[in-house]
Parts: sequence; C-alpha cells; structure tokens
Amino acid sequence: MDLASTVGIDVPIHGMVYSKDLSLTYFIKRFDRKGQKDKVSVEDFAQLAGMSRDTKYNYSMEKLVKLIDDFCTFPAIEKAKLFKRVIFNYLVGNGDMHLKNYSVIVQNGKVELSPAYDFLNSTIVLKGKKSNLNAEVLINYFGKECCGLTDKVIEKNLVEIKTKLRNGLA
Repeated sequence: MDLASTVGIDVPIHGMVYSKDLSLTYFIKRFDRKGQKDKVSVEDFAQLAGMSRDTKYNYSMEKLVKLIDDFCTFPAIEKAKLFKRVIFNYLVGNGDMHLKNYSVIVQNGKVELSPAYDFLNSTIVLKGKKSNLNAEVLINYFGKECCGLTDKVIEKNLVEIKTKLRNGLA
C-alpha cells in the first residue's frame, strides 16, 4: 500500500500498530464512512456487475472497463487510473485482483474509483496458474485497446511509476 501511494495511487490511511500482546496489526481507515454514523456511497465491482462473492473471479478486465464506462462520471480519467493500478499490481506480483478489490465511490457529486485497497504481493501465498501476461499485453491490449488510452497517457503513467519508484526506494 505504501508503494501504491508512492507511485500516486490514492490509498486510504493505513499502517501498523502494536496490539496489546505486542504483535503488529495492520490497519486501514474506512473510506466508506464519514465520522461515526454517516455512510459514503461505495459499491464494489461485483455489486455493479451483479456478481457474488462466489463468482468474483468469473469476470474479465475487458468487462471491468465497461463498468467504468457505464457508472463513472468521467470514464476516461478513471480508465487511466485503472490502467495505472493494473500495471502496479503486475509489477508487485498481485495476482489476486478480483471484482471485490475494485470499487466506485460517490464524492463531490461524481462517481469515481475509490481509494485502492488490498494491493499486495500475492505470489507469496497464492500458487496460481501460469500466465502469458506481460508488459506488452498490458500496454497494447489492455491500455490502448480496452481502455482506449493514448500513447501519451500510457507513457505518462509508466514514467511516473518508474520515476517515483526509483526516487521512493532510493
């Protein structure tokens, strides 16, 4: 989550705190609440797609992009954010990005991607199937063809990730 923040992905306040037994516990501040009682309108992509917790993996990234077109106020902006998140998850080895790990939120009168959550390296615990996914497929097929992003937008995102990671890890 810290790395996601470093590259400019919006994430909630999060961190580690010591529990009573002195073990470290991860926390993440809820972004679907204002204060103690007021709810903020947030829906995950499983809800938007009419899928359930049991079927959250039965969806494609192409269809996810269509949900952004259907529900977000400014789809082009949100697709650029999604592209950056997908590239980031590819780079950190997060192979567990399913429909319940993406949400939209209503803020300031517009529907947009919610702050990112559950961004982690899943290869440590998940032994998934081999994938032919690579940078070229992500850029040309997902970025250009599916999201409709221009070379300029794609390059801006890639340079930002590379530069901020290089500077943030130095």
